[in-house]
Amino acid sequence: MLIQSTRNPTVKRVRSLLTKKGRRETGLHLIEGERLVAEAVSSGAEIDSLFVEEGREPVYCPNGSVYQVTRHVLEGMTDTDNPQSVCAAVKTPDIKLPDEYPEGLIVALDCVQDPGNMGTIIRTADAMGAAGLLLSSGCADPFGPKVLRSTMGSIYHLPIWQGELTAELVKLKSEDFRLICGHLAGNEILPEPGRRCVLIIGNEGNGVSDAVAELCDKYRLPMFGRAESLNASVAAGIMMYEIAKEMRK
Repeated sequence: MLIQSTRNPTVKRVRSLLTKKGRRETGLHLIEGERLVAEAVSSGAEIDSLFVEEGREPVYCPNGSVYQVTRHVLEGMTDTDNPQSVCAAVKTPDIKLPDEYPEGLIVALDCVQDPGNMGTIIRTADAMGAAGLLLSSGCADPFGPKVLRSTMGSIYHLPIWQGELTAELVKLKSEDFRLICGHLAGNEILPEPGRRCVLIIGNEGNGVSDAVAELCDKYRLPMFGRAESLNASVAAGIMMYEIAKEMRK
């Protein structure tokens, strides 16, 4: 089926996924590009509908409806200036808090609000073998378009949970997880993470909240130049690498 009008009801529904309200109401999110669609399919994500620009090669889709669309319609469905030839509406995974957390490294985000930072942290956590990500209620939407593009498909490789962060950290600490947070007042010697560790990354401007910091061993990355701090995703990447390396010794 070829869709030629942006007024088509299916197109309007997909366009709504660019807003948090639309994603919440439909239980879907929008991804763009062959690589991200391929990662979603190979990871077992449920494709609701797939859209391919007319004249392009079909994209493998084991489930969901497949449509051809004109270039004009494709541009109207996405939020990039020069969209790739394929996009898809995907069922959003359940991100409710688990009854039991898995052993390993859990990365927790305390009100990280920049979509690029969040996407980069998710991708790095995937690369470092993290067991999952725990997001506070004040974080950016992990299934927003900018976050999804930044993850490069890692969003489908590990579980994501969201809820009241302080209460969950108390629970994790009671289950013998070592809590480590990045903090400017922290020690420059990395605490021993053990086999169960939570790394908490704070807000871009304010860092971790006082309530969270009180629960944690505070760690400050050594600085050898004049800058006092690093971008949240850069600092997170360095700390994840150091902790993951220690956990595998």
